[in-house]
Order: sequence, then C-alpha cells, then structure tokens
Amino acid sequence: MYTTYSANQLDEIFSTPRAIYFIGIGGISMSSLAHIAMSLGCTVGGYDRTPSKLTEALAADGARISYELSPDHLDGYDVIVYTAAISRDNVELARALECDAAGEKFCVYRADFLGWLMKHHKNRIGVAGMHGKSTATSMISHIFLAADADPTIVSGAELSAIGGAYRLGSREHFIMEACEYQDSFLSFTPSIAVVLNIDMDHPDYFKDLAQIIDSFRQYLAIAGDGCAVVNADDSNVRAACEGYTGTLVTFGMTAGADFTAKNVRFDHGRAEFDIIKKGGFFTHVKLSVIGHHHIMNALASAAAADLCGISPEAVARGLANFVGAKRRMELRGNVRGTAVPLYDDYAHHPTEIRATLSGALECGYKRVWVVFQPHTYSRTNELFDEFAASFDGVKLVLADIYAAREENVWGVTSAKLAEKIDGAVSISGFDRIADHLKRELRDGDMLIVMGAGDIIKLDEYLL
Repeated sequence: MYTTYSANQLDEIFSTPRAIYFIGIGGISMSSLAHIAMSLGCTVGGYDRTPSKLTEALAADGARISYELSPDHLDGYDVIVYTAAISRDNVELARALECDAAGEKFCVYRADFLGWLMKHHKNRIGVAGMHGKSTATSMISHIFLAADADPTIVSGAELSAIGGAYRLGSREHFIMEACEYQDSFLSFTPSIAVVLNIDMDHPDYFKDLAQIIDSFRQYLAIAGDGCAVVNADDSNVRAACEGYTGTLVTFGMTAGADFTAKNVRFDHGRAEFDIIKKGGFFTHVKLSVIGHHHIMNALASAAAADLCGISPEAVARGLANFVGAKRRMELRGNVRGTAVPLYDDYAHHPTEIRATLSGALECGYKRVWVVFQPHTYSRTNELFDEFAASFDGVKLVLADIYAAREENVWGVTSAKLAEKIDGAVSISGFDRIADHLKRELRDGDMLIVMGAGDIIKLDEYLL
C-alpha cells in the first residue's frame, strides 16, 4: 500500500462531490466503485488497458475512459483511486503519488475508498475466505433482495439479478466481498465478518499459512464489537477465531455448529436440505446451483441474513432464486454444432477445482471435459502437486499459464504439469485447443472452461 487515509480523513475529502480518476477502472470492483461514485454526484474518469463491456458501460454513463497511459490524464481530477494490481512504476500512479505528497491531489487506495463507503451503513456484511467469496456474497445478496431489504451490494462477480456487480440501495444493509490479497480486507469496516475458509494462496504476497491466518485474525478483530460468521469445519478458521471478542456464529457439518444442514439429498448435483439453527428447524432449502460446497455457502449466507433480522422464508426464497454468479459454473450455451453444454468457471486454486468438479461429476454426463488455464507462475509452482491431484475423473486440457503480473522465474509450465496428470494434454493457443475439442467432444459430454485469466476467450472459438 502506498498511501493511507483514515475514515475520518476520507469523510473530509468526500464532504463534497469530487472529480475522481480510477487507475484500472475496467476491473470488476473498480468499475462498480466508479458507478457508485457517479451515483453520489462525482465526476468520474479512468484508465484501463483495453475496452470491455464494463468500460463501455461506464462511458455510456458519462465516465471519460482512456486506454493509453499518460500523467496528463490526471488533470482536472482531485482524487485518484488505485488498486494493489497497479505497480509503482505505472506513470499515472507515480504522478498521483507525487501530487499527493505535494498536497495537490488525494491518492486513495481502492480498499480504503470501499471501506469508507461501507462504514456509512448500519449492517455491514463483509464476506471473506480464500474460496467462494463471490458466490456467498451473491447468495446473501439474493436473500436480501428476496426480503425487499434494499441492500447496497459490491460483489466480485456480476449478478443477473442486479444487472452487474453492484447495487446502490439504502444505508441499512451493505453486502460486499472482502478480498484478502495484500491484506485489502483490513481496510474494510464490517459489523458482520464472514469467513468461509482459510487456505494457502497468493504466495506472491503471503509467505506461509501462518501469515494468512494472522491476517484473517486481524480481519475478524475489526468486527470485534459486532459479529463473526465462521466455518466450524475449518481448522484454520478456528485458529483465526482465537481471541475474538464479538458474537461468534458458526456454520458447518461439525457437531455443535450453530447453523448446519440435515436431510441432505442431491438431484443432478443440486442440493436440497433442511437448515438447522441451534438444534431447531430454520427453513428448507432447494438450491439451483451445482456442487456440495454450495451447502456451506448457503449456511453462511443464512447465518449472516439471520443476524440482520431477515426471515427464514426470505432465506429460502433467495437461495432458491440464486442461479449462480457470472463465471461460477455459468452455462454459456452448447458447443457449436453439438449438444455438449459449455460451462464457464473461475476456479483457479486446487480446493476450488476439486469442489467444482465434484459437483460436475454428479450431473450424469458420460464424460466431463475441462480446459484449465493455471493462473500465475507463483501459484502454479507453490501448489504444483495439489494441482496435479485435483483433476481425477475428468478429461483434461491445460492451456498455457496466465502470467498476470509475474515473470516465470520458476521455470514452471503447463506442459510439466500435464506430465504429472494421467491422460492430460497441454496445448498452446486457444485456436488449437478449440480444434482439439471439436475432434474429441461427443454427445453426452460436458465441457468446463476454467481459470481466472483470459481463458474465457476460448468461448469465442466454441460457441
């Protein structure tokens, strides 16, 4: 983090509408914040590398978007918002930091800006965890919408129910995804801190699991005067809860969890079950999304909603209405000229991959094909053996590793990973992957395109 402003300082900065420039405005979170800023009367502009549906929507609403970097773009703006993904040698950020140091402009970290927006609401739900944040945030959002509770929502994935990744509602309820990367979530101000799970990830920032657990412990402490909704089945989460001073609400299948599931059954990978609260019946739930792991997401969502006074009936309706967030086992259509359904999924960590494929393998298809694009060299190297053990039961094609912000100093490749997985192939180029699939796919198959990089571009060759 390069600059820090307290919530009180941000109150003063934003006491009147500002002209705000977002560096990286095309990101899912930054674009949501830009829309919210415009809704609050601010003038908005920003930079991103390439045009997208998100930047085009911002431009249509009046934002001025640039696709080439220039320090001159900051002229006329008095607040610059940036993310952890922006490197210090970015010429616009470098100029913004100079102006901030000289007292000419305010250079505000995205997480601080989001935390400031959050603090002006009564019930502030922050959904944290290494996996499932977007899905659980989306589930909670659907529950509050089903209850006509008029929530403000900032998600890490687009929701069809709100036509995007954000919704500006009343100041009663604020629901947001709380990302742990570079400790961003420590800038947020949840009154209800949800922790879904804790696992090793982001090895480019966290040196080990102990550091991650400590970060989550600090995140929970922010809600020390409020409540925490935590996974009782996860030993790392339990460790992070040590010393927590607020009201602790647990969920899981562990005996004694405050919210648990009973009478669970599956229909083509979709769960139906009773939610039990402290030993008594709470509500019956029938999910529309595939996978065992969604039971845990639903329990966490029900617990968070219950703390805000949402009725069990609204919980059941909201969960039934939830058909998934964008790029979370999203059905995109059938592969051109076939009856093979193509699903798009954001999973990029072994735990997420196993959870997604567990549900997919129960859907009744003859074969499940997966095209996986590993995300970052550091993650692929750190979790190499775990990745190799995550694709049992499927036909696997590995695309080249998506570098993101990294250089390959480890020498790790998708070809080396494929050598460790029975039957896997590594193919460079989306056009060549598509050609391979068109030769191999048969009626009765299912195809999942998986990863957090640009693997979604493969859809253009297949749909």
